[in-house]
Amino acid sequence: MKKWVFMAGMSTISLTAGTAFAQSSVTLFGLIDEGFNYTNNVGGHPLYALSSGDVQGSRWGLRGSEDLGGGLAAVFKLESGFNVNNGRLGQQGRGFGRQAYVGLASNQYGTFTFGRQYDSVTDYLTALTANGSWGGGMFSHPYDNDNTDDTFRINNAVKYASIDYHGFSFGGMYAFSNDTNFGLNRAVSAGAQYSNGPLTVAAAYLNIDNPNANTAGAVSIGPNGSGDGSWTARRQRIYGAGINYTIGATTLGFAYTRTDLNQPTATQYANLAGNAALGTASDLRFNNFEINARYQFTPAFFVGGMYTYTQMTYAGSTGQSTKPKYHQFGLMADYLLSKRTDVYAQAAYIQVADASAATGTGLEVASNPDTAGPSSTNRQMMARVAIRHKF
Repeated sequence: MKKWVFMAGMSTISLTAGTAFAQSSVTLFGLIDEGFNYTNNVGGHPLYALSSGDVQGSRWGLRGSEDLGGGLAAVFKLESGFNVNNGRLGQQGRGFGRQAYVGLASNQYGTFTFGRQYDSVTDYLTALTANGSWGGGMFSHPYDNDNTDDTFRINNAVKYASIDYHGFSFGGMYAFSNDTNFGLNRAVSAGAQYSNGPLTVAAAYLNIDNPNANTAGAVSIGPNGSGDGSWTARRQRIYGAGINYTIGATTLGFAYTRTDLNQPTATQYANLAGNAALGTASDLRFNNFEINARYQFTPAFFVGGMYTYTQMTYAGSTGQSTKPKYHQFGLMADYLLSKRTDVYAQAAYIQVADASAATGTGLEVASNPDTAGPSSTNRQMMARVAIRHKF
């Protein structure tokens, strides 16, 4: 009898443990993107190089949830970027530089998360651009000025994402400065998207006060001393809208973004920080107009193309200004070998026009955001063949 009671008790414990385990989940995930790049002109010379994470950043991570009952769950995500070629951490050497957050998700009210996260431009608008949906960094807008290629993430962020209301979703984020100066290096963003059948439209906004101004703020200096973002400025403001429409196997898209930088100095792009001819920049503005198209020949094979026209306005402290224009073309073909592995080829070309007023300053040279450096002329071409595996 005692033996029977003991065995029955053990069975109950096992069932209880199994039930508790079923209510929680932790998933290991990752992606490796590795390929060969050719750039026709980097400082006057051709460049042949292996490059990691060009279309999608190579990464690994953990994500999980725990059912708390009543449609509420605790959620978390830890995601680390790395370089396949040398094994180094990405995102300026951060351990979990891509994302690191914890929060609560409700089936009825939406999700609140806290930590290092993407802003609303990435959450709602980026997927309507070529670089944010299928093309990657080679197709991002000049200098990734609008962060649609995720040059930076946001620290100290409190973010809300709504549930889907019949195709409509929205969200917002506030990131603390973590400084006694409350307004130093803080960020706020908001966005919305509507998706119904073949149509998707979205709009988003991001404002950062004094990005890279301190080590603890929203967009901050990384462990290796470099800026998480591309710019240090008194204010960085990004906003835009986009639309995608699918007709059969074809998806057509248009996106507009604008980036305003007040009193900028560049952390990655020193040739835009200031120069003898124009003086220190008082304002720097980018207007990006992109059209893109993708055709799905078979479930395993697609071809995509894009064109971006960007007008940059550089206002110098000397009173002089210049307005170079960027013309950027991209083409990509991708073939799935399996559900987790694909091979792809892509090429991009960029040309800078109407920058004669800034000759010798660095503003007149072409530089694809995905290359190792700027061209010695106003033109640059880049090509890549690669393999990508997801797990």
